Amino acid sequence: MKLLKRILLLLVVLVVLVAIVLIAALFVSKDVLYEKSISINAPIESVWENVNSLDDMDKWSPWNDIDPNMKKEMQGPDGQIGAIASWDSDHKDVGKGSQTIAKIEAPTLFETDLKFYEPYESEAKGYVKLEKEDKGTKVTWGFQSEIPYPFNFMMLFNDMEANMGETWGNGLSKLQKLCLDEYKKQLELEEQEKQKQLEQEQQEQQEEG
Repeated sequence: MKLLKRILLLLVVLVVLVAIVLIAALFVSKDVLYEKSISINAPIESVWENVNSLDDMDKWSPWNDIDPNMKKEMQGPDGQIGAIASWDSDHKDVGKGSQTIAKIEAPTLFETDLKFYEPYESEAKGYVKLEKEDKGTKVTWGFQSEIPYPFNFMMLFNDMEANMGETWGNGLSKLQKLCLDEYKKQLELEEQEKQKQLEQEQQEQQEEG
């Protein structure tokens, strides 16, 4: 008899706990938004050249460092709406999925539709936004998604910055270095061209004299 009472008590507790979770989930947003930004001391047009295609984004993707051997596949003309990049990795932090170019607004927005198949299925909207700053360009890399009820309850215990901040920060740092290196080379080439032009003008003046 005591055993039966304990079982009934346990069932009541479980029902109450489930009810609490279901009720609480009604008041938790289903929307998920994560963004991380970095400032790059380079013109917006220069930074745009490193974010406006799937191949460009792959160059600074932090997940390449996590699994350099992941399988990749490209479909369609890259840099145009509808192009698809797929990946497949055995690493749990990389998984399997694809992203499709959904919107391009040069030089301020590059947006993709993300689909994840492993280690779990979900969809999201990924994007890179560029804004002009006094000393260069602000880059914001982020995504938006939605978690179905009642699983949205878990968002109360999910610290997205703790889980994702380091990886996304690494990606943005790689992008920053890539942009600065390329911009430095561009300035050097421009300076060399100016020097050649100056020397040519001086030579022409000498010949005229």
